[in-house]
Amino acid sequence: MSGDYEAGDVNTIAGGDVEEPDDDLGYEEGDVNARAGGGGRDDDAGNQSEGSTPLTVLTYLARALADEPDAVVVETEHRRGSLVLRVHVAPEDMGRVIGRRGRTAQAIRTLVGAAGARDGTQVSVDIVDD
Repeated sequence: MSGDYEAGDVNTIAGGDVEEPDDDLGYEEGDVNARAGGGGRDDDAGNQSEGSTPLTVLTYLARALADEPDAVVVETEHRRGSLVLRVHVAPEDMGRVIGRRGRTAQAIRTLVGAAGARDGTQVSVDIVDD
């Protein structure tokens, strides 16, 4: 394991509570990453927004799988103490996102659920057929 960071990878950048990422780590704003010691993203006021990590992970995965990434829309809803994420994709991309026997959809739910657990949020993912 080389430990090299490549932009676009899903990684954890070690370094504890880092205010600004080190330039030598190659961190690029907008990548799906987590800096050790922090969960979620900060809003403009410096407060962490609840559910931002699972939302970012789901958006990244759905756009990466879709032939039409601009058609991917993720809606959020808070229900009974958990976060519900609804992903809309182009009709041509539904099969690609769901996968054979729902295996890709289940993998997406597992990854997004793990991202939510990291933030302390229970998350469910619905793939919506428009």
